[in-house]
Amino acid sequence: MADVARRAGVSVKTVSNVLSGYPYIRDTTRDRVLAAVDELGYEINVTARIFRSGRSGVIGLAVPELGQPYFGELADEILAAARRHGLHVLIEPTGFTREGELAALREPRRGLMDGLIFSPAALVQDDAHLLDALDYPLVLLGEQMFSPSVDHVTMRNIDGARAATDLLLDVGRRRIAVLGMLHAETAGSARLRYAGYRQALEARGIEVDTRLLGWADDAWHRENGARAMAAVLDACPDVDGVVAFNDALAIGAMFELQVRGRSIPQDVAVVGFDDIEDARYSVPALTTVDPGRREIAEVAVEIVRRRVDEGRERGGDRDAPVMYLAGMRVVERESTPRRR
Repeated sequence: MADVARRAGVSVKTVSNVLSGYPYIRDTTRDRVLAAVDELGYEINVTARIFRSGRSGVIGLAVPELGQPYFGELADEILAAARRHGLHVLIEPTGFTREGELAALREPRRGLMDGLIFSPAALVQDDAHLLDALDYPLVLLGEQMFSPSVDHVTMRNIDGARAATDLLLDVGRRRIAVLGMLHAETAGSARLRYAGYRQALEARGIEVDTRLLGWADDAWHRENGARAMAAVLDACPDVDGVVAFNDALAIGAMFELQVRGRSIPQDVAVVGFDDIEDARYSVPALTTVDPGRREIAEVAVEIVRRRVDEGRERGGDRDAPVMYLAGMRVVERESTPRRR
């Protein structure tokens, strides 16, 4: 720590404050200290820190997988937010399985972490009681399950999907497919995004055509988007718009449309959801819904940090759990005609 202090031109106490996540430090000072940490390869003795302060300065992040672009980019945002707070992050991919998610909640190394940011995909609302017995700060992400006893950060799924569908309706599209329907899901993002799609159609007096429902085999990957698009085109060749429940599905759908000789957006306009980096570089560039991923990461880390600072055990005297909805916006690109 003294070596880091000399390299950064600050006191040892300042280095300690930065690495402990003390909030009242200039950004330039924090950046200088963290740069010195990286240059010198300084590693914190986590066990010693826990014995000394009762905190490790480490938080956990449990997400279904990192191969799906949204979760990979969310993890990057959470890592960056945690770094600004002087925190380290251990990432646990749960594999979209109930066993993986339960293990993430009770993992033996949980004792080395101050708190957990958890995005469930396999656990359902009936499992919410499992969260009541946890004795560490927990922030839930997503819409798969809710609990009145834990903090929650989520996105505006219904509003986002309705805005995406409204965009297509505004440019004259009427036979709008929706991709990402899941057979097994009773809650979560798919149900909410479908509700937004349906609301937009109903507001214009348009009935839902079941031929335009694209099923995704319980996974939102590119190949599932291509298969769902193929099935919709076979059932309803005159489709003229697509709302995909995530950008990976949308990119797969655009591939299938182009293979079949459909021009985008002249013949079929396409809107995705998530605003991943690939959306900006697809051909054509994908119009999509930005659900506030960076805001979600910032707020989730801030809540965990605040709960740790409170130093209170769950079930004791603590502030009421937070329910936070991030902002959203539609990012219009080349895959849809411009609205007047």
